[in-house]
Amino acid sequence: MLHLYTDASPNGYKVSIALEELQLPYQLHHIRIDAGEHRQPAFLALNPHGRIPVLVDDVAGITLFESAAILLYLAEHSGRLLPTGPARWQAIQWLQFHASSMGPLLGQRVHYQLLATPSLPAVSARFIALTEATFATLDAHLRTHTWLAGAAYSIADIATFGWTHIATVCGFDFSPFVHLSAWHARMAARPAVQRGIQIPEVAHGP
Repeated sequence: MLHLYTDASPNGYKVSIALEELQLPYQLHHIRIDAGEHRQPAFLALNPHGRIPVLVDDVAGITLFESAAILLYLAEHSGRLLPTGPARWQAIQWLQFHASSMGPLLGQRVHYQLLATPSLPAVSARFIALTEATFATLDAHLRTHTWLAGAAYSIADIATFGWTHIATVCGFDFSPFVHLSAWHARMAARPAVQRGIQIPEVAHGP
C-alpha cells in the first residue's frame, strides 16, 4: 500500500495529481502544517527536514520525500508518465527546471509579495521579475509543444502545474504568457488534476 503524507500546497498537489492520474490505491495522511504536525517526531521520522509531501511504499519498504523524487518513483513504479527515448530526457530536464527555477522562486514570491511583514518592495520586485522570466521560458517552449516533454504528458507537466495552480490561487497573473496559459488550461481540464488539487483539501490564498 502507498501512503501519502501531505497538506494543501503546490508540492503536495503534484503527488496527489500523479496518484490520481495513475489510479493507484493509496492511503491519505493529512499533515496539517498550520497546526505544526510537520514538526512532530512521527513525521520527522519520515522526513527529517519536516516538509511535505512524503510517500511511503510499505510493500517495497521505500520512504521518499522531495516531490520530484516521488514523481520519478511513481513513474518508474507504474511505467507511465515518463516517456521513452529522447522525450524521457526532455521530461527529466523540465522536472529539474521546475525544481530549480519554478518552485523556489514562486515560493519566495508568495512570501515576499503577500506575507512578509514588514513588506520589502525591492525584494518582492526581484522575485516578481525572476518568476516572470521563468514564465517567459515556459511560454516560449510551449509555443511549439503541447506538453513540456513534447507530445507526451508527463510528470514534468504535473510538477509545473502544482506551482501554476498556486500562482492562480494567489492571484498572480500570467495571462500575458498565452502559451503557458493555454497549457495551464489544458492541465486544469484533466479530471485527475481536478481531483488531485482537492486532496487533502482545497488551497486558499493568503
